[in-house]
Amino acid sequence: MRRLVRGILSSLSGLLFPLGKLLCWRLVPYRSTDRLDRGLVLILPGIEGESLLNQDIALGLVDAGIGLAIEIHDWTTGWFPLALFHLRSRILHAKQSRVIADRVVAYQHEFPGRPVHIVGHSGGGAMAVLALEELPEDVAVTSVILLNAAISPRHDLTRALACVEGKVWSFRSCGDWFFLGLGTLLFGSVDGCHVICAGAGGFDRSNSSGSADRALTAGQLREVPWRFEMAGSFHFAGHLGCVNRVFISEFVANVLAAG
Repeated sequence: MRRLVRGILSSLSGLLFPLGKLLCWRLVPYRSTDRLDRGLVLILPGIEGESLLNQDIALGLVDAGIGLAIEIHDWTTGWFPLALFHLRSRILHAKQSRVIADRVVAYQHEFPGRPVHIVGHSGGGAMAVLALEELPEDVAVTSVILLNAAISPRHDLTRALACVEGKVWSFRSCGDWFFLGLGTLLFGSVDGCHVICAGAGGFDRSNSSGSADRALTAGQLREVPWRFEMAGSFHFAGHLGCVNRVFISEFVANVLAAG
C-alpha cells in the first residue's frame, strides 16, 4: 500500500511541482556530515528548477537505501516561469556548468576517495554533460545518470566521458514526444539544436570520435530505453515518469549503486 501511495502522489508532482520550494526541508537530513563522508549524489533539476519532481528523485534513492549525501543543485534562476530562458541561455549554462564542476572539485577535496554521482533530469541531464566538460583533467566522477536528457543526439561526448570513472546511464522514453520532441524541435535543446533530443530517441553514436568512440564501443555509455515493464513502476513512457519516486527506487537506484 505504501508503494502505491508513493507512486500515485509522485505522479501528481507534475501538476504540483512549484510546491517543492515549500517542502525543501524534507531533504535536510540527507545532507548530513555522516552521509557526506560516504559519498555524494548531486541532482540537477530540469528547466523548472528545484521542485517536487527532483525531490522525488532524492526520496526514491532514499527509499532504495542509498546512504550517500543527496543534494539538489538548482542551476536555474529559481523562477519556473523563466523555463524557456533556462533552456536556451548560453550565459546561464556556461556559468552554472562551472559552478557544478566547482562543487564536485570542492567535495572531492574535502572528502577524497568518496564516490560522486550526478543525476540530471531533462535540462539537468544536459547540464550534467556540460558540467563534466568543465572538470579539470585530473578530476572524475564515479557515474552519471541522465533521465530524459534535453541534449541533442549528436552532442560530442568525448570530453564528458573522459571525466567519468564508471558508466553514463542514459534513460530515454519513446513516448516523450511533447517535451523532447515537439518542444525541442520548436524551442531547441540546451545545447542549441532544434532536434528530437537524446532523452527521447537516443544518442547518435556515429558522431562520437576518438576516446568517446572507444568508450561507446566498450559500453561506457549505457542507454536504457523505456520498456513496458516500467509502467508497473509508474513510468508510462512520458517525460515525467522517469522521476517517479517508485521508478527511481526500483530502476534508477540499482544502476547508481552499480556505478
